[in-house]
Amino acid sequence: MKLSKPLVALSVTVALAGCVQNNTQSDDTFTLTVAHINDTHSNFDPVKSSFVANDTLVYNEFGGYPRLQTMATEYKQAAKNENRSFLFLHGGDAWQGSAYFKLNEGAMNAELLSQMGLDAMALGNHEFDLNNTKLNQFISDINFPVVAANIDTSNDPDLKDQTNLKPFVLFAFDGNTKTPITDINNLPADKDIVAVFGIALDDMPNLAPNTGKVEFADMVTSAQATVDMLKAKGVNNVIALTHIGNAVDVDVASKVNGIDLIVGGHSHTLLGDFTNIGHDRAGTYAQMVKNPNGITQTCVVQAGEYAQAIGQLDVSFDQQGNITQCAGLNTLLTNDEYFHSPMREADSKFSADETADVVEFVEGEKNIAITAEEAAMRSLIDSKYKPAVDKAYGKVIAQVPVEIRHERRPGDRGTDKHGSDVAPILAEGQYFWANSPEVQALTGMKVDFALIGAGGIRKNIEAGEYREGNIALELIPFSNFMSVVPVKGSVITSLIESTVSATLPEGAHAGKFPYGGHIRYQFTETTAHKTGKLDFVEIMTGTTEKPVWTPIDTNKTYNVAINNYNATGNDGWTPLFNAQKKDSGRVDLAYVDNKLTAFPVKHIESVNGKYKVRYEGSAPNCKADNTRCNTDAQAVIDYMADNTPVLKPLPYDVVTFNRAN
Repeated sequence: MKLSKPLVALSVTVALAGCVQNNTQSDDTFTLTVAHINDTHSNFDPVKSSFVANDTLVYNEFGGYPRLQTMATEYKQAAKNENRSFLFLHGGDAWQGSAYFKLNEGAMNAELLSQMGLDAMALGNHEFDLNNTKLNQFISDINFPVVAANIDTSNDPDLKDQTNLKPFVLFAFDGNTKTPITDINNLPADKDIVAVFGIALDDMPNLAPNTGKVEFADMVTSAQATVDMLKAKGVNNVIALTHIGNAVDVDVASKVNGIDLIVGGHSHTLLGDFTNIGHDRAGTYAQMVKNPNGITQTCVVQAGEYAQAIGQLDVSFDQQGNITQCAGLNTLLTNDEYFHSPMREADSKFSADETADVVEFVEGEKNIAITAEEAAMRSLIDSKYKPAVDKAYGKVIAQVPVEIRHERRPGDRGTDKHGSDVAPILAEGQYFWANSPEVQALTGMKVDFALIGAGGIRKNIEAGEYREGNIALELIPFSNFMSVVPVKGSVITSLIESTVSATLPEGAHAGKFPYGGHIRYQFTETTAHKTGKLDFVEIMTGTTEKPVWTPIDTNKTYNVAINNYNATGNDGWTPLFNAQKKDSGRVDLAYVDNKLTAFPVKHIESVNGKYKVRYEGSAPNCKADNTRCNTDAQAVIDYMADNTPVLKPLPYDVVTFNRAN
């Protein structure tokens, strides 16, 4: 297999992309090369994808950890050859996202990430998906620090003594020689000093399920205090390693003085213009944001999702630590085996001449590179971890003739104004499951429609055989249980309007974006990336073959199927929390001793900034050996197995999202 394109000289790389504040260089300028990844989400294997080359649609695969390893090693070697200062950073959310994580709960992440030569990682929300005992073990097992300056772990029994979870780390550079500094009060006078501090989401308790007794402070206040402390100690070159989303990164940069570079994550934003390969332009890579003092600026970057791409940029500082230059680009890492069909049948494989044409095209583009998988890591994955994953997938429940795409926000990455085709299928499955005789006997409610948050869906539905494990281990892997919630129509309209509005800013985290089954709506953006209005919401009262749409009645109470995470109001679905603060007729559903069991909810409280569900009786104990809580996935598995031997998108659209020009 062909290796990635040869790296060009630094001066050429700088010219590829980004914004330059001042091209003037002097002997006093310090230049640092930063490689970065984020939201890798346990995508150790490549992601099946496609791109356009010479007007031809090419089905390929992007990324995977072995490809990241190859390119990261190449970047490091180039920096060493040219005696350049170099850092490799991870913007958080290494956890969750694939069957591998479901089976080994972070151990594989620790092993593979420790081989990559990372210098630091941000603390992502999905790092809290298990419990703090397992998070503590992960942080102990990795050979690089996790950084977050706005958290307090002193009251958490698992993390309070964790020495590898730090507010910041310091490095001294002499060309390519890099030395960690442990004593901020004794900085070497003859070296270039760089600080990397972390920013975690300050609303983490309402986004992550298991934050324990960790406390989270305001992002802006903590960031400014950290920068001020570092500057007072004589550290002028400051990088924030964040997991808060690109739009929030830009906002923080506009409110905090003294951050030179923000390396981000959380919103899965592949910054840069990828329209040359038929993909999207999600925002400017190396965007310069003016600080509140009106003088200094912050450079902002992020590198997409699922280990498909790696970013690299050069940032130059003057003696006061101000940026004089910041430029670079993200690169998608592709294989060199291509197909005409998403099914990737042998007879659809590109011929040698066709492949040569694609290779020639790729080699002429700056933001995509043919990259070999690092052989030792590929072998480790295949021999140590893959057999158990393959065994766990279970029986075939459907055939998928053409890949079904998921995109969180309509219009992103080449999708149309209707967005995800996956989310409506899942919501439809949960709707039908919640209306099955077994479930209705427990809830006493006929469900009117279902809602689902885009962020809980982790990938496309790939063409080919589709198995139980594709759903439970990969597509919706969070082991949430289904809830049936009676709420007024006004709550639903408020929910849709507020969650869609929150995703309007460019680079916003769009995980809260709502889709549905047996419900549809239209939202029109009135001011680009700022404001919009909900045009209508309609409930489907007919059949899939003959849909009948009825306007929602804001005064009527509807029974809604939603997973418990969103039903509680998490991830910005706050109207549902507000509707259940005093009382709730909600019923949660989990399997106990292999028997579907109902758990009636009394109400929801806010306790120390976190929503707590209070039950009429006992709560579902998802940690117990006799309890299985992933009824959100089981609902879809049952629906597909019984109703969709050939899986295709729904025949009608559930979301229409009109963007402003």
